[in-house]
Amino acid sequence: MTKRLSLAAILLSLALPMWVRPQEPQSAPPAPSQDSYRPSAGPASVDNQGIRNYLLGPGDVVDVRVFGQSDLSSMAEVDSDGNLSSLPFLERPIPARCRTEKALQKDIAAAYAKYIKNPQVSVRISERKSRYPANVFGAVRQPTRVQMQRQIRLNELMVVSGGFTERASGTIQIVHTEPLMCPQPGEEAEAAPISDDNISMQIVKLADLKAGKAAANPVIRPGDYVMVTEAEPVYIMGSVVSPQGIYLRDQLTLTAALAMVGGPRKEAKVGSIKIRRKKPSGVDWETIVVDYGAIKNNKKPDVFLQAYDMVEVPEAGIFSSGRITQTLVGALSGGLGNVMSTGGASLANRVVY
Repeated sequence: MTKRLSLAAILLSLALPMWVRPQEPQSAPPAPSQDSYRPSAGPASVDNQGIRNYLLGPGDVVDVRVFGQSDLSSMAEVDSDGNLSSLPFLERPIPARCRTEKALQKDIAAAYAKYIKNPQVSVRISERKSRYPANVFGAVRQPTRVQMQRQIRLNELMVVSGGFTERASGTIQIVHTEPLMCPQPGEEAEAAPISDDNISMQIVKLADLKAGKAAANPVIRPGDYVMVTEAEPVYIMGSVVSPQGIYLRDQLTLTAALAMVGGPRKEAKVGSIKIRRKKPSGVDWETIVVDYGAIKNNKKPDVFLQAYDMVEVPEAGIFSSGRITQTLVGALSGGLGNVMSTGGASLANRVVY
């Protein structure tokens, strides 16, 4: 019970960023539809390539047939100790855990050879129930459970779940809830029982997975919880081509964010861009003034944005050096009144929040 409560607490902490969010402006990026977050009715299936190498575990059911001896044929389930202990007339259990059909068939034939001359035995796996499904959720198009009947790597799991959504922030978190059932040489530590002291979490960078790096494409274990973390919003407002909310990616800079919304307008006052940012307390806000012109000229370092930052790009005054030509042209054409009335358009006319 303690183990399950501890795992539940970890999974809750992973999911909280998706469930609990501070109040956001109405210009936040559009939320994905509910359909894209609806779990499938049951575990998703994957192809059975390689399933012949399936290793038995507790809960699996095998169909044992002894040719010419119908009273010895039976359906037997691997018990919690990993043995077949209910085969007719056999006093000793047959070890089945982490063994293949063929290996089990030889042992059963040897056991019945004490009673029958040259017994012909066949073993077929009838039900595979020893592996818990892996759970995929977060910024994927189809959160689902995947039945683990063979070795599956992370990239295949992502394909089964429909791929990433635009909200994927750049990391994938993998939590192991069950010990490795059949460890290979060198994996003995992974077979240790899961407890409060050794719950294992692995973080994979999405960019590394897409780049094909082997370390970023681990084998997913039965019972794993795989969460593609969701990005938080950043809001770009004011004198830019397309004011809007965008999703915060890993190491998103002010320069990159402005490029994503089309860049500043000609009349923008890039020397005093304001970033409204929540303080660590989560209650108060601070204002950071950034000279974007200096950043473009490599005179100052770029600024990394944080979740829920509000970037306001102000407009230069109509008589400033950056807009004096536009103002004079408007005056000569009789449109000075129009220039003055529209030049100071409020931020609210561009982004409502």
